[in-house]
Amino acid sequence: MRWTKRVAGWIAFLVVALCVNTSANAQGKRKVIIDQDCAGPGGTDMQAILALINSPDTDVLGITVLTGDAWRDEEVQHTLRLLEIIGRTDIPVVPGAAFPLVNSKEYIAKWETLYGRVVYQGAWNFARGYAVHGPYNIPPMPEGAPTTKPSTEDAARFMVRMIRQYPHEVTIYAAGPMTDLALAIALEPHFAELSKELIVMAGSINPRTDDPEFSLTPRREFNFWMDPEASRAVLHAHWPRIVLTTVDISVQTRMEKSLIVAIAKSLSPGAQYVAKYAEANYLWDELAAVAWLDPSFITKWQKLYIDVDTDRGASYGDTLVWAPGQQPGVGEQLVEVQKELDKEKFYKEYVELLSRPTPKSSSTPAQ
Repeated sequence: MRWTKRVAGWIAFLVVALCVNTSANAQGKRKVIIDQDCAGPGGTDMQAILALINSPDTDVLGITVLTGDAWRDEEVQHTLRLLEIIGRTDIPVVPGAAFPLVNSKEYIAKWETLYGRVVYQGAWNFARGYAVHGPYNIPPMPEGAPTTKPSTEDAARFMVRMIRQYPHEVTIYAAGPMTDLALAIALEPHFAELSKELIVMAGSINPRTDDPEFSLTPRREFNFWMDPEASRAVLHAHWPRIVLTTVDISVQTRMEKSLIVAIAKSLSPGAQYVAKYAEANYLWDELAAVAWLDPSFITKWQKLYIDVDTDRGASYGDTLVWAPGQQPGVGEQLVEVQKELDKEKFYKEYVELLSRPTPKSSSTPAQ
């Protein structure tokens, strides 16, 4: 009898210890909301999402999806399908903005008659594997259509709710246009202050590249350009910290064939998805994501004041930059801008993240 009680006591102790350890691990993870224009399958958007989810250090509260590289509704479907493939349907997929606050495809068509062609306009003039289409059409999905459904909540309200639930704990990772964030700020004036930090892939200052999209228009970058008014609102909000991955550093990277081959060696569903759908391009969003997880491979930083031009002239949507002391002083925020990186270290960590098995959920989904 005494022996039985002793065994029962040890079992109870182990159960409590396991629960405490699991809770501590969940609490110790870095909470993040991924605000992304989720074109797919594969590509920079999906690969960045996978890197963040695969990290053992993150608790992804949700993925908010807005029009950018593709239209929102098709992006939602690609995101749901990716989460099915990697076994993480516990992560909410929350539809966001379908259109910018002010800018529009029709306006830019008229703007081009005055100032020249904009090479890349995301969903407005580009589609991969099918014709450019309207906002509510969903082309056939190479990876298969999802059976799961998106959240019925909208992105701005979801983000505000999460920030209020976890004040000063949530990182916002933003790698698409800024519309969802601007709407969240409009709903909750203290949204930025209640966050932990803002990690952004956007902006272009003075990239050293022969790529004609940037060499001839070095201040035009798509994520800031598509919704300039939203970008300005976000950059004027009082975030505790803003980190910026620009075109300047992104064009130093590339989804080399050797990286795809290395990832393909893993049998994890996520790695096989990447191997099947990856393409040669700059590692735009992945660089911002992996540098947030481990900033040690960023070898040079610069603090600058950043804004976006909202005058509807030739520089509409361009990135505006000032060194400290030279800014106009009308609400611009100081931003930590990445300048240079240890590319080999980044590639190594990137391959490891996309190759590893996707962690199982350790917390209750943010419904």
